[in-house]
Amino acid sequence: MNEQHPAPALTGEQADRVVQAMADSFGQQLRSPVLHWPSEEDLDYQDVTFPALDGVPLEGWFIPAARSDKLIIANHPMGFSRSGIPSHLEPWRSIWASSGNDIEVNLVPDYKILHDAGYNVLAYDLRNFGLSGAANGGIASSGIFEARDVAGSLAYARSRLDTRDMTIGLFSRCLGCSSTFAAMSQFPEAFDGVRCLVGPQPVTMETILRRRLALLGVPADRIGDLERRIVLRTGIGFAQRAPREWARNVRVPTFLYQVRHDVLTEPGDVQAMFDNIPVGDKELQWIYGTTRRWDGYLEFQRHPEPMLRWFAKHMS
Repeated sequence: MNEQHPAPALTGEQADRVVQAMADSFGQQLRSPVLHWPSEEDLDYQDVTFPALDGVPLEGWFIPAARSDKLIIANHPMGFSRSGIPSHLEPWRSIWASSGNDIEVNLVPDYKILHDAGYNVLAYDLRNFGLSGAANGGIASSGIFEARDVAGSLAYARSRLDTRDMTIGLFSRCLGCSSTFAAMSQFPEAFDGVRCLVGPQPVTMETILRRRLALLGVPADRIGDLERRIVLRTGIGFAQRAPREWARNVRVPTFLYQVRHDVLTEPGDVQAMFDNIPVGDKELQWIYGTTRRWDGYLEFQRHPEPMLRWFAKHMS
């Protein structure tokens, strides 16, 4: 297990710099570039663009599967693009090294697995990430505005002649999953006919920020100061960034999975989301043997069978 430990406590001035830098990152998000393409996995694909519900242009790939009438719509974690994150390179390495997540995550193999299992795939960049449009001043809203992207991806799938009658499942990762919960709360009608959701590692922002501060050696009592600074940059406090509450509006069969000992979160966070989902057909799978959050994003490539079974069960 790649266990991490909190850094030595910082001085007041050092802690100030860390807290301000973290707040600033919410005011202007760092884009992860699109560095991998479906062609690397010998997949045919189309570059596509479509509007979010509020008109923000979103960029993505459509990967067709011959003679399939099933579609998986995939999005990505915070800070990633549809192709992943180069955390083995700067500046991402310095940002995530304290939590042991200084490795690359390439998400393109996920689309190969889905394609080979018989699914068409629509993978897209959320607003302010990858190659999608800038919106809302570039701020991070933890799913509040990104919900419009989720709803837009569904509208786009239903607008294409070749996909509009397909059976739809969602593969919504981390921020993408929280955004899906938010979209189900804001735009429930958009999910009519959606068969199921697979959601890797949704997270409450206050939870992950508390853990990040501890790993960087910032005293725990600075969390309130961090929130104040984030509000000054974005106008959005922790209470509004509420995937646990949004989960109460999920109405489709849902499979969540999470690294149990993830140093960036607490098990009770995703457990509370799972408990709040008001459907009987749901499952939560824990990943053991690591403390690295990025291993949760690589789990589908390493052990895809449970997720593929979920899709097959609900999309057949």
